[in-house]
Amino acid sequence: MTRSILLSLDVEEFDMPLEYQQDISLQEQLRIGKLGLDAISPILNDKSIATTLFTTATYAINFPEDIKALAQQHEIASHTYYHSNFEDAHLLASRLKLEEITLKPVTGLRMPRMRKVAMSEVLKAGYTYDSSINPTFLPGRYNNLHLPRTVYKDEGMTRIPASVTPNFRVPLFWLAFKNMPYFLFKNLVIQTLKKDGYVCLYCHPWEFTDAITNTALPTYTKRWCGKVLTERLQRLVTDLKKEGDFISIQQFLNTSN
Repeated sequence: MTRSILLSLDVEEFDMPLEYQQDISLQEQLRIGKLGLDAISPILNDKSIATTLFTTATYAINFPEDIKALAQQHEIASHTYYHSNFEDAHLLASRLKLEEITLKPVTGLRMPRMRKVAMSEVLKAGYTYDSSINPTFLPGRYNNLHLPRTVYKDEGMTRIPASVTPNFRVPLFWLAFKNMPYFLFKNLVIQTLKKDGYVCLYCHPWEFTDAITNTALPTYTKRWCGKVLTERLQRLVTDLKKEGDFISIQQFLNTSN
């Protein structure tokens, strides 16, 4: 059985400084997000891989041609309408706007910051899967140790959590990718891939630009960024190609079903 690597990127306005009481204009948030996405374009242009780009409607409205071009190879899914502001109506509005820009169906959702959302509202907005769960404990954010580690159904919605290790539920998310020793992170990913048959990994384009170094973010969120982190991602992609196929989440769900 072929193993699947589900690499996803949360394509968004870089509003994280607002969490740390640092003002940053929407224009600057978008500029930094775009710089990061451009930095990893050689990886995204690799015809042997497909990823899932969870994109805010705000980002897509500002860079419609880029998102439309990426949609030819990658899955565009919803990251709601705005990254820092949410109401249930944004679920449908963001899906429709992304479909208008990409001319392709948008079936998946990931909430900003993995916040909770009612599955009834997600279903009502026309999505078929949700990837807003990190099934681990992250102090100050969430405690999802009681939830399944792998794909499951929740009130009729297919939910595909971000991957955590089979033992101790070590999260294999963006902070682990940049802060763990590379070989440790890679080996944990491969261990999880062999156990589950797939891994669901995610990061943010803004991590891949040096523009974040002068922000008020905690050191552990920004000390590895720019070229160093881009080279690490390219190395991970190269190494994981030996272990499985890079496909979009929707492709994976279609194959699984």
